[in-house]
Amino acid sequence: MFEALKQLPQDPILQLMQMFRDDARPEKVDLGVGVYKDDTGNTPIMAAVHEAECRLLEGETTKSYVGPAGSAGFNESMTRLILGDGSSLIREGRTSVIQTPGGCGALRMAAEFFRLCQPDTKVWVSTPTWANHMPLLGGAGLNIREYPYLNPETLTVNFAAMLNSLESAGAGDVVLLHGCCHNPSGADLTFDQWKVVTELIQRKGLLPFVDMAYQGLGDGLEEDAAGLRYLASQVPEMVVAASCSKNFGLYRERTGALMLISATEAVNTAATSQLLSVVRSHYSMPPAHGAAIVETILGDDALRAQWQGELGGMCERILGLRHAFADALAPVGDFRFIARQRGMFSFLGITPEQVRRLREEHGIYMLESSRVNVAGLNDLVLPTVANAIRSVM
Repeated sequence: MFEALKQLPQDPILQLMQMFRDDARPEKVDLGVGVYKDDTGNTPIMAAVHEAECRLLEGETTKSYVGPAGSAGFNESMTRLILGDGSSLIREGRTSVIQTPGGCGALRMAAEFFRLCQPDTKVWVSTPTWANHMPLLGGAGLNIREYPYLNPETLTVNFAAMLNSLESAGAGDVVLLHGCCHNPSGADLTFDQWKVVTELIQRKGLLPFVDMAYQGLGDGLEEDAAGLRYLASQVPEMVVAASCSKNFGLYRERTGALMLISATEAVNTAATSQLLSVVRSHYSMPPAHGAAIVETILGDDALRAQWQGELGGMCERILGLRHAFADALAPVGDFRFIARQRGMFSFLGITPEQVRRLREEHGIYMLESSRVNVAGLNDLVLPTVANAIRSVM
């Protein structure tokens, strides 16, 4: 049976990781892999996470299954983190959250749920979008459509083109939006643009699907959720996929959440039962450890304050790096868009050949598209990276 299978090409990001590992140069710099790094180049365990884990190890009494929906405490905490404590949607019983194996698990379970609701569901995704959106959604059998999002010349949101394209969407189509810190561009919608998109979604009867992978790493926890919360307050139905990988640093724990917002409490109860049936037929039960960490942090005032302080420091550091990077590149062009963008990623707008030269001549690794992980920079390597970029331009 296996002999008929052909070897697939390696994923570009995984290939870049391997190339970086194989590079023996001590001065090499990894700006490709999408993880947060501190000033020493490490991806640290947050102090609040470490303390929560210590408490869990001391108090944990079982490793039994948590059930298909995951931990109720985690699910409630994530609902409030995403929508805010004062959300009327929570009071009205119109929301439900299930724990998933990372943000990827949330995205795939949402795709399977959409297919259950409507087998020929169309999902509109931005161009560009996170590379894994396509296999996660398309792999479930959904029909993928694309809407233009980034102007390749200015590296800013091409809002008029986005709206014009979405006018072609039909009632019942799903529109995937990035909640904040757009991956891979870093170019986010303004709050006023969120309002315009909301009006279009209402008018055309579309279903908004928001990927919230970076809450707290753009402008702050509340600020990053403002557009999502406005949209949720205006539409009858909505789906949100959330990840705890970046804002809690729980990459390898695979901790995520999938939220349904329905028109009524009764509809939400029925929809959630169907979603849990989908979960049961796939991975059955989610992993528990990461969710227990998040639940412990968000359920304890002191730990939550500590976590928010650490997350705020990460956010400020990324913003500082963006401004410093843009200034360092000023001699060879206008890179002020880097400072205006948010989150971990930006496109430099250089050619694949220049990207290759950076890798081969200077040991600086980024994706061929010139997407860089700004959070991979620090005060020590930033001048070296900027000088190398200037040299290839």
